Amino acid sequence: MTLAGLAFVGYAAVFLVLNFTGGFLELGIGPDQVDKGKAEVEAFSPQLHHYISHLHIALSGFIAATGLAVAGLSWFGVRRGERWAFATAVIVPTVGLAVALPAHYPWGLATLGHLGPVYVAVLIFLAGVGVACSGMRSPAMKHH
Repeated sequence: MTLAGLAFVGYAAVFLVLNFTGGFLELGIGPDQVDKGKAEVEAFSPQLHHYISHLHIALSGFIAATGLAVAGLSWFGVRRGERWAFATAVIVPTVGLAVALPAHYPWGLATLGHLGPVYVAVLIFLAGVGVACSGMRSPAMKHH
């Protein structure tokens, strides 16, 4: 679970860097998904470019914060068998993904390059959840 949290932080860092580079669009999103790039958006409306950029920055911050929360809760709470830490570490990314993922599909933004790293992090996270659940059910953890 900690590793998956750190993977979300890494994804957020890539997202943030891409905002300030010529690519501008998110990881795995290209001309097949969005027919205008940074230069075209800036030429059309500098204010719109600033608005999109601020959304990229804010979203990368929230993705990183979620990853740090999951990593910290997992490393310091879940490893000690704290059920509240486990529940929080599972609920936080679940809510974020439940809100964010569905909007990718109707508009063709669910590319493997875009969501693939997220899917990998989720698989790692689910494996960690399984290990943590198993550990919390073991007799050594019964006193928590």
